[in-house]
Amino acid sequence: MASLSFVFSIIFLQLLFASLPSHHTLTFAADGSWQLLQKSIGISAMHMQLLRNDRVVMFDRTDFGPSNLSLPNGKCRNDPTDTALQVDCTAHSVEYDVFANKFRALMVQTDVWCSSGAVMPDGNLFQTGGFNDGERRVRVFSPCRTCDWNEIPNGLTAKRWYASNHILPDGRQIIVGGRGQFNYEFIPKNIVANKINLPFLSETNDKGIENNLYPFIFLNVDGNLFIFANNRAILFDYVNNIVVKKYPMIPGGEPRSYPSTGSAVLLPLKNLKAVAIEAEVLVCGGAPKGSYLQSLKGTFLAALDTCARIKITDPNPEWVMETMPLARVMGDMILLPNGNVLLINGARSGTAGWEQGRDPVLSPVLYQPDNDINSRFEVQNPTTIPRMYHSTATLLRDGRVLVGGSNPHAFYNFTGVLFPSELSLEAFSPAYLDAKFDNLRPTIIAPKSMSGIRYRKKYTIQVVINGDKVDENSTSVTMFVPAFNTHSFSMNQRLLVLGNDKVTAVGNSTYNVEATTPRSGNVAPSGFYLLFVVHQGIPSQGIWVRLY
Repeated sequence: MASLSFVFSIIFLQLLFASLPSHHTLTFAADGSWQLLQKSIGISAMHMQLLRNDRVVMFDRTDFGPSNLSLPNGKCRNDPTDTALQVDCTAHSVEYDVFANKFRALMVQTDVWCSSGAVMPDGNLFQTGGFNDGERRVRVFSPCRTCDWNEIPNGLTAKRWYASNHILPDGRQIIVGGRGQFNYEFIPKNIVANKINLPFLSETNDKGIENNLYPFIFLNVDGNLFIFANNRAILFDYVNNIVVKKYPMIPGGEPRSYPSTGSAVLLPLKNLKAVAIEAEVLVCGGAPKGSYLQSLKGTFLAALDTCARIKITDPNPEWVMETMPLARVMGDMILLPNGNVLLINGARSGTAGWEQGRDPVLSPVLYQPDNDINSRFEVQNPTTIPRMYHSTATLLRDGRVLVGGSNPHAFYNFTGVLFPSELSLEAFSPAYLDAKFDNLRPTIIAPKSMSGIRYRKKYTIQVVINGDKVDENSTSVTMFVPAFNTHSFSMNQRLLVLGNDKVTAVGNSTYNVEATTPRSGNVAPSGFYLLFVVHQGIPSQGIWVRLY
């Protein structure tokens, strides 16, 4: 009789879960919490960048038609080449004040659709390319209370649409690829022949599908660039235009770049005093071969549920495969201050493109890279808002992850569609922000935010930790580069684990944590970083520092 009851219990549970909507499964996860910050900011946050004044610049595209946010003071954008609205008195960009939870309209002149960018060493956002009249523009946004976009006509040598950018050790940006562009260039321009061919991009181009747009680019610790497109990667010496190394294809050969749209991250760099620093890249999710063409016919193939991890500094590197608890396409991967990775946003089937994704993944997943290979993933609590094509996410100074966007339509569309244009902003708070960890949480009291720091120097960070005992061995200093996030890739994202040289108690729950800064621009390009102190996995609120 007991065995019969057990069978009925199993059948009941199966029926229960089968009856739930597919995007509500796995909601029993225990960690993390969500907060709706703004029901509407008037635009859909297709692109997102945190700046050194704790403001986040966001924008979608100028040819969506009128947005739900008016430009101030009777301003209007007059653009005779715009494909939707030549005179537009609404905004397509906003600046969001994180701690005031307020936003203001910004004005872009040309189409920023599917563009790219990165923050320069001086803290200014240089944003590049787009569609139509925006494809060769460079746009500059300086962080100040009243600043707006400035545009540089013909700032690019080539048309850049779906390209990727990265800051280099010399302070320039490199811009790689884009639709129909199998080459790269630099800004600011300092050479006459500024468009340089990169055959790897044409080799990874699937005819009629591409699958090599928004390539994943990371600065390796030797100063070369790791460039991933489609299902494989190279190590590239951009100074001499030489491929230093070809990495093996990901096992299975499934595409991971737009429109198959997985995501990728350079895992936290550690042991920075070692002669040979190791660097690892993690690529997760995407859509299997054929997904794009099948979705055009109304068939939405299941997304990939695998991650591939490779030590790019190894002499003979090999991909190591892992299985995620949730398949995901169009997801974002965000580095957290304690070295973990958050997988967030996206869908379980389909691919990137208008109306081409289905079955939203509402639950983020935490990836813990230092755990055993079989215990790295942990499902988190779900949101209630689908974040599909054109969604974004970025880490904030207080440790939350800002989430916005989602508009799988050619225009703003709020009714009669599966996934309405999403104008809201949310924040996901990882478990480390729970009040139960307050006695472990460091509070940085010195140095002051915006302090300058130099390479190869030892600095003292003074913190207050109110718990009874501080574990020196689990106290670490980390430095994070805020990324330019769009289309499931966070360009220029980087986390450096400085560790600690010494932790000293100085009384009244106050401690001095000594740490040594990175040794060169190859490891950490100069610019603005968020500095955190992490104690037993619980990070402080960050402070801004500028590395010279």
